[in-house]
Parts: sequence; C-alpha cells; structure tokens
Amino acid sequence: MKGKNTLGVCLIVRDEEEVISRCLGCVKEFADEIVVVDTGSSDKTVEAARAFTDKIFYFEWCDDFSAARNFAFEKAVSDYVMWLDADDVITAENRTRIRNLADEGGFDMAYLLYAAAFDGDSPAFVYNRERIFKRSQNFRFSGAVHEAVSPRGKIVYSEARIDHKKVKISNPFRNLNIYRNMIARGISLDERAKFYYGRELMYNKMYREGAAVLKDFLNGGGWTENKAEACLNIYFCHAALGEEEEGMLWLLKAFLYTPPRPQTCCILGERFLKNGDLQTAVFWYKQALQGGGDAQNAGGFVNVDFNEFIPCMQLCVLYDRLGDYKTACAYNERAGKVKPASPEYLYNRRYFKNKLSDEVKND
Repeated sequence: MKGKNTLGVCLIVRDEEEVISRCLGCVKEFADEIVVVDTGSSDKTVEAARAFTDKIFYFEWCDDFSAARNFAFEKAVSDYVMWLDADDVITAENRTRIRNLADEGGFDMAYLLYAAAFDGDSPAFVYNRERIFKRSQNFRFSGAVHEAVSPRGKIVYSEARIDHKKVKISNPFRNLNIYRNMIARGISLDERAKFYYGRELMYNKMYREGAAVLKDFLNGGGWTENKAEACLNIYFCHAALGEEEEGMLWLLKAFLYTPPRPQTCCILGERFLKNGDLQTAVFWYKQALQGGGDAQNAGGFVNVDFNEFIPCMQLCVLYDRLGDYKTACAYNERAGKVKPASPEYLYNRRYFKNKLSDEVKND
C-alpha cells in the first residue's frame, strides 16, 4: 500500500517466532518499510521475519531497550517511523487509520491508543502512547526500561489503536533486574525511572520496598499523571501488607495531582460499602461515572472497567439494598450495555425481573 508519505515500522525482537508472523502480517498491509532488529534470538524468529522483509539487523543486547529501539530507527529511511512489539496486533480498521494518518502527514509526533489488556475481545486497559515520528526530526528513546520519547514539535492524537496480545508469560524479574543492575553500577534513577522501578517492585510483591521508592518519587518533580498513579500504587502496597488505613491516606493524596479518577473513586466506594455507609458509597460510585477527568487523553493509564461497568454494577447492589429496585435495575441495564454477556449482569436481570414483578403484584 503506497501513500503520499512513506512509513517505516521498526521492531526489536528476541525469541518471538510464535507471534512475529502475526504482527508482520498486519504491518505489511500498510507499511512501506519493515525494519526488524534481533537482540539474540535462539529460535526461528529471524527466519520468520525474512518472509516479510530483508531489512533485518542484529544488536548485541545491553539491558537497554532505548539503545535497541534507537538502533532500529537509525536503519529506517522512510518519511515517518513507527515502533511496534512483536506481540502487537492491528485490526484492518486500525491499519487503514494508520495509513491515512501517515498519508496526511503534517505532524512531528503521533500518539495512538494502546490496548495492553483485554476482557474477551474488549480492551480493558488502555492508554495513549507515542508511536509515529517524523524521521527527519531525529526523535530518540530514553530510559533503559519503559523507554519513551519526549514530546516536541507538532503532536497529533489518533483514534488508531494497537492491540497488545501476549501468548507467553515473560520473565517477571526482567525489568526489575535491569533497574537493580543500574543501581549496582552507581547509576542514579531519574524521576520517571523511580516511578517504574517502584511499580516493578510492587508487581513482584516487594510491597515495603516498592512503597518506599514510590514515596521517594513523589518528593521529586515527576509528571502529575505518574504521581497520581504512584499514590494508587502506594495504596495497593499498604493494602497488601494489611495496612489499609495507611494506604487510604496515600490514596487520597492522588487528589492533589489530578481530578478524582474512576478507579480511585471505586476504591473509596467499596470502603464505604463495606462499612455499611451506603449513601456515601453511592456518592463515590456516581463520582466514578463522572469520569473524574479524562485520564486517557491526559496520558494516564486507564482500566476501563472502572469507567462504567464496575460503578454501575455496584450502584445496582447499593440501590437494591436501599430498596430502590427500579433504580438498581436501571444501573444493571446500563452495565449490561457495556458487557451484555456478563454472568453478573444476566443474573441480576433475572433477579430484578422477579423482584419488580412481585412489586407489581403487591401493588
């Protein structure tokens, strides 16, 4: 598919023979150039990639994702360059959107939606990610782990979405070990690296250490979306340690950085529900439905279940307990529009059919 501007897609890969053909099969439909950089595969990744491109290069792995991605960018010659991971997938609709975006051009940097987790076929965890760059502007990644490109120039946001579809479990300690090796070599972590290092510790159940790193991050000059997320992560650490009261204090500190996000509101709603304060729980779940600011467009992480499905289901429970069955039923139906196959929604639907029928009979 040829366009007004050429578009090159760059991947860094290692032992991805299970998925690379799936990914490149999507890419070939819209890209003018495919660059694959292998960082040490021992399987048939390279052989599979050769069916799609002859621009295959080798990079000696040095525990630095940015170095590898920048090497790949240097091998591209197209007007625009785009990065992907081997386990990414792009639907036909989104391939067309990407091609049209490149054809239109006129931007230096484009953010695309990234769906990093799914509930069935529906995205469950999404955020915007810098994805396509004007090659002449010499954009480069920074950060050994969770690498990123600093925004500059004319920036556009596209509705095109990349779907991350893993088929194998990665080493959970990989990123954590890279950070620890950096620290052991005397490398000071910048604010962004502190944030992700603290999260890696949390993911690996090192809650006390993770909370300490994230609290240190909050004392610096990091990005406000990351600070709000750090407060949420500190809450999770303390909650996992059985210190929910301490965690709640940190959760509320998230309000110092961004409007109340839906997930934070749902956590507060759950707390009041457990304590039997139904009206206050209703308030916080309704607040979750207000959106609490657009975290996705602000660049933050978004667990989409907290935007509508979870608060609607919980409001259904709350209004049922309050004896307002019609309102409870209405919230259940709203949740059903989001997830029509949900067992909880379907059970509630049968429950309210009987409940409202009994009310009519009693009237």
